[in-house]
Order: sequence, then structure tokens, then C-alpha cells
Amino acid sequence: MDVAEPPAPAADEIQVRLHASSLNFHDYSVAAGLAPRRAGLIPLSDGAGEVVAIGADVEEFSVGDTVISTFFPKPPMSGDFTTIFKNVPGDGLDGFACEMVTAPAANFTRAPQGWSYAEAATVPCAGLTAWRALVADGQLRAGQTVLVQGTGGVSIYALQIAKALGCRVIATSSSAAKIERLLTLGADQVINYRDMPDWGVQARALTGGRGVDHVVEIGGGGTLAQSIQACAMNGHIAVIGSLAGYSGQIPTATILARQIRLIGLLVGSPAQQSEFVAALETTGIRPVIDSRFPLSALADGFRRQESGAHFGKIVIDI
Repeated sequence: MDVAEPPAPAADEIQVRLHASSLNFHDYSVAAGLAPRRAGLIPLSDGAGEVVAIGADVEEFSVGDTVISTFFPKPPMSGDFTTIFKNVPGDGLDGFACEMVTAPAANFTRAPQGWSYAEAATVPCAGLTAWRALVADGQLRAGQTVLVQGTGGVSIYALQIAKALGCRVIATSSSAAKIERLLTLGADQVINYRDMPDWGVQARALTGGRGVDHVVEIGGGGTLAQSIQACAMNGHIAVIGSLAGYSGQIPTATILARQIRLIGLLVGSPAQQSEFVAALETTGIRPVIDSRFPLSALADGFRRQESGAHFGKIVIDI
């Protein structure tokens, strides 16, 4: 649809010519009507582009800079999901499925130096979620073992972060082709969860019975019990999704006996995003892009996402 040209930036704002976005489950849930949305909402929470104008008081950016959006421009407030997502682009606010935006400079950070717009667009939601899960919240250390589930954007980023920081990675997948790709990408072991429903027990066995130090939990209620079984004493589970359901049997006694930390999280802060960008430049991590679609074929991108066939991030070129 056609929308009005954005206004010139006010004193604390920048105007950004958008070049790319990427698809997250949050975007799919809004587009598919699984989450409430207002009529006429511009979707997509991730945005990468070039600064084309700046307001009088903006000092952190210059015209020509490459910037990326932040998922939570303002700290999420306590309350229900409607309140939490009030200031999220592509949800409570218009998102980045458009050519140009004018917004507060505080709603952006710089992109990793030397990255393409397509690469940069994978950072704000999936990349930052993995970073916060393992590093900002998890305090990941070299030599630890990380369990990642599946081959979506967060899981692939988590694998890359863990390997870059000197950790062992156990991954899960049900696809032989994806298992081979996970091993090529650096996973130390991969468990086929369809062949082995008790994959948490198997993950623990692969560590000699000690258990894993960190789990990036994307399944939610449907997989959490196995993640708990996989954990070591004082293990950490970052609950970042609910792709396998919202409820399930939870082995509470195991949580208590092993003193496992369960932390729920929603993406991260602008400050954590800036830290992650610096880490990406230092480690040399580059995102895994599954496929790219023009904005005019956004629906096809969502269909690719819905199929579950993707490995890494689906990018939308604007």
C-alpha cells in the first residue's frame, strides 16, 4: 500500500532509507493474526538502512551511516503482552516494511561495520535474543556446553556465538540435511529429536552425565521438560519462545535438585544491542541467510517461514 512520505526529522530524530528487514516468529504471529493488530499496521520489527537526514540535536549518527532498529525502543513495561509490545515496531508501532522512516535516533544503533544491509537486518531481534540469552543473561564462559534447538535464526546465531566464545555445542533437528549443515557450521553433536524423543537425556549422556550449562529454549512448554533433563547442576535455561506450545509437564524436582536457573526473556535493550554489534565485529561472526525476498513478495517470505524449511534467517529486501 502507499503511505505518506515521512516528515523531516525533528531535533532528536533521524530519517532512514530502509534497505532490508528480516522475518521473526513475532512478525509471522502478527501477520497471521495470532497476535492482535490494528488495521493498516506496517509490519516487520527489524530494519536496516542508511541515514539520509538528521535532526539538530543528533550527535551519535551522521548522514550516510548504516543503522539498525531496536526491538524495544523504550524499556518494556510490566503487564500483559498488549502493554509490553506497545512500543515495538511492527506491533504497537508501525514497522519497517516500507521505504523510509523518521523516528527518534534512540530507536537505532549503528550496524556492524562492513556488513550488508541484508546481514545487518538479522541483528535486532534474532541475533540480539541469542546474545542476551547466552552472554548478557547467561554469562557464557569458554569451555561450557550449550544446547540449541532447531535451525531458526535465534538458534543459528546462538550456535555461532557459542563457538566463537570457545564453547561446545549440542544441537537438535529432525532433518538429515539440516543436521549435516549444523555439523558443518560447527555443532559438535546433533540429536535427531524425532528419532530420540528423550533428547534431553541423550544430551546429558553426550556430556558424560554432567549435563549442559546453557539451553536456548525456543519450544516452550512442549520442550522445556527435555531441556531441564539436559541441564547440569546450576545450569541456565533461557526461555525465548513457545513454538512447541505454552504448557507441558515440568519436572520441578529436577529444577530444585540441580538448582537450575530458568530465565524468560524478550529480545534485549539498545545497550545490549550495541554490545552485540561490537562483539560481532570482534569475533567475525556473519549471519546465515536462508533466502531473500523482495518486499513485494513478503507473503512468499512468510510462506517460507511457515513451512519450517528455512535454515537461518529469511531476509526481505526493500
